[in-house]
Amino acid sequence: MIKIKESSLGGLLASTYLGYSLVFWLYPFLWLAVLSFTDWKFIGVPSFNGVKNIISVMQNPLFWTSVYNVFKFLAYYLPIVFVSSLLFAFGLRKIKYGKAFVALSFLLANVSSGVAYSIVFSKLFSETGPINTFLMDIFGINVPWFTHPDFAMLSIALIITWKFVGYYGLIFYSGLITIPKDIYDAADLDKTTGLGKIWHITLPLMNAQIVMVLVLAITVAFSIFTEPYLITGGGPLESTTTPMVVMYEAAFRQMQPSWAATMSIIVALFSFSLIWILRRCLEKKIEIV
Repeated sequence: MIKIKESSLGGLLASTYLGYSLVFWLYPFLWLAVLSFTDWKFIGVPSFNGVKNIISVMQNPLFWTSVYNVFKFLAYYLPIVFVSSLLFAFGLRKIKYGKAFVALSFLLANVSSGVAYSIVFSKLFSETGPINTFLMDIFGINVPWFTHPDFAMLSIALIITWKFVGYYGLIFYSGLITIPKDIYDAADLDKTTGLGKIWHITLPLMNAQIVMVLVLAITVAFSIFTEPYLITGGGPLESTTTPMVVMYEAAFRQMQPSWAATMSIIVALFSFSLIWILRRCLEKKIEIV
């Protein structure tokens, strides 16, 4: 009798989440699939058009430009955020007092309003902003952070790094504190250098955390919208146009939600494929015995 009551209670609690998933996940996904094979303008009944949307997306040069920009963003973002997060994790491990305060201070960036910090950084990196003023006074240079195609995406990558470095750093820190100190002591006996210990001990034993951070970074790359849309508007010369920006413009400015829905599915497949390849190449089962 008790088992039946527990089972009923468990089912009731689970039904709440299942109901939420049906309303906010399954229904939108099915509607997205319907839109990708139909023509719809926000009003009326969608009309079936086969694979016309897919062909239209694949032949659109702006779509391929946005995909290229994602990989360009990853080329900047991955090494910067990876090294910065690792340094944060190593530094946090050395702190004896106020560790929680430092961690929470860095996490504030992750929960900050995208609109708010985009406005702040647009002022900081402007032609006459404090960063360029400092560079001009010290080095005599003025960097066109948001106005030159070669610098615009790098600037966006630096802003996104600021947002996620604390979050990724805590993930790395969780891996660091699980590595037994005995392993490092044994390496000291073998006269292993500091860099050697990081390369042969720390990074291999943090494989799960590294893969997780890389997966999260790839997910972020395919979903950035607020920063390029508010700061550069996708420019200059479409150098910061991302798939999310193109989808927004197509759905709400060009009134083509079906085209945007098709593009979102294709972009999701790109993202999932890249994550699958990454996990197949890097993910390993690590056991400390």
